[in-house]
Amino acid sequence: MKLTIFGASGRTGAQLVQQALDRGDEVTAVLRRPAALDPRVVVRVVPDLSDTAALRAAIGDADAVLSAIGPRSRADAPVAAPATRKILAAEPRRIVVISAAPVGPPAADDSFISRRVALPIVGRVLRPVYDDLREMETALAASDAAWTAFRPPLLTNGKATGRYQTRVGGSVPRSFSVSRADLAAAMIASLDRPETERQAVGVAG
Repeated sequence: MKLTIFGASGRTGAQLVQQALDRGDEVTAVLRRPAALDPRVVVRVVPDLSDTAALRAAIGDADAVLSAIGPRSRADAPVAAPATRKILAAEPRRIVVISAAPVGPPAADDSFISRRVALPIVGRVLRPVYDDLREMETALAASDAAWTAFRPPLLTNGKATGRYQTRVGGSVPRSFSVSRADLAAAMIASLDRPETERQAVGVAG
């Protein structure tokens, strides 16, 4: 596949790049500033994502866009929604992004502690982050793109296990973390899963 990856220099973005290359995909990385990446990657530096023409050129005839752009803390938000709107303006055919588990309602089969205690507390503490991600998902739903928003819980730097779980349309119950490597694997795998299109997908280790 031909893939265009946004946020490729970040920790999850780097996993997306490496795993796509390992599959034999052609990878274009869109960065706001130059960075050293694998020589097999075509790097497009786009300092301003409002430059729709530059984004169209970077996306080109890509089969899909993968975005690892998102807030790392309360202070960063909003970042995901504004960036995603600008990417959507370039009219990608397929786009896969990272949201978060607390954006959606807790799974009905999740534990009482998770549903009634943990998730509400996390939601209040990180409200600006989740408001940003909700706005991003709203923008995706209003677009014509074939989109998928992955909703992971806590992200870790562990290795890929291949044992992650996904749930289309809801959160994975009784799971509190997933490695960035497994998240990247799930995102790439979704490109061959038409049932994930125009859906939020829970993912957890």
